[in-house]
Amino acid sequence: MPRIKVMIIDDSALVRQTLTSLLSSDPRIKVISTASDPYAAAKKMAKEAPDVITLDIEMPNMDGLTFLKKLMSQHPLPVVVCSSLAGKNTETALKALEYGAVEIIEKPRVGTKQFLEESRTLLVDAVRAAAVARIKNRPKPPAKPPAKPLQAAPVELRPVEPKRTADAVMPPLERRSMIRTTEKVVVVGASTGGTEALRVLLTAMPENAPGMVIVQHMPEDFTRHFAMRMDKECRISVKEAKTNDAVLRGHALIAPGNMHTLLKRSGARYHVEVISGPLVCRHRPSVDVLFRSAAVYAGNNAVGVIMTGMGDDGARGMQEMHRAGAYTIAQDESTSVVFGMPAEAIRRGAVDCVLPLPKIPQEILRACAMGEVKARSLQ
Repeated sequence: MPRIKVMIIDDSALVRQTLTSLLSSDPRIKVISTASDPYAAAKKMAKEAPDVITLDIEMPNMDGLTFLKKLMSQHPLPVVVCSSLAGKNTETALKALEYGAVEIIEKPRVGTKQFLEESRTLLVDAVRAAAVARIKNRPKPPAKPPAKPLQAAPVELRPVEPKRTADAVMPPLERRSMIRTTEKVVVVGASTGGTEALRVLLTAMPENAPGMVIVQHMPEDFTRHFAMRMDKECRISVKEAKTNDAVLRGHALIAPGNMHTLLKRSGARYHVEVISGPLVCRHRPSVDVLFRSAAVYAGNNAVGVIMTGMGDDGARGMQEMHRAGAYTIAQDESTSVVFGMPAEAIRRGAVDCVLPLPKIPQEILRACAMGEVKARSLQ
């Protein structure tokens, strides 16, 4: 199988060297070129076009957002935004998703060996997801000096550890909340392409929509800014989740980046718990962790939705929800940027309904209003 050809665009020589080292550690990826700014990148792209570009936002001569708009209107390519966690930069990086970038990752920085290993895992997965993403043309847009070269220390990494399941955070429990309640709770998982998919979903929700808990694979701090933007656009309230936040009608809680979020129940009240822990299915937060908690604490009172994304995070958890009596929905292939996560859940027989993205909001409302529960005697 041909290797994924990657171009790295970043004004920092240290970052370019670090990203090259991290990506080159995966035999499926080949870094074909690096560039310090978009003008240098354009010249190199004329000689050899990459399959995927990693793009910094703040660069000399032309900023990353301007370059992205030009690229997506003239020669669309999968772009992974590699950004630092700075306030204004964070907002701009989120804007890049609207302009066609398929993923945001945190820019690796000097840290522990574990941090670099996790950075490699997330970076490699982002590039692999971008390589198979559906890229569309965007409308044509209207008509600091380079840093001194730095010498990056060699990145020494141990072999990638086996992919963990939700057992690493929440062991399977026998307890099941099978007693029906009048209130339903909706849990949603998404990854590559998920920010725009969630925008469609959340803006369609009425003020009295059932309470929702959402995992979107996104770095720390970006989830807070994303939640704030959604809160301004939606009729429902949207916020980044904190431990003990209640799951209420007309509210959506988004799992914070770099933290797992679990659904819990106390009597008839649902709330969330936000905890640390290892990567699960190569992610933190993990959809599998949220979905398992929904299976345990909500059972047939839950509606599960799995949306666009690379890999299989959420498939096992949705299978557990399905067995616990929850009603489960998957986004279809035609509207998914990457049909990995939904496809795996479908393959496992964990999905009751497969729908294009625009029809999912109405199906959620219908299932909650009807108290949709599958007849276990027929299975």
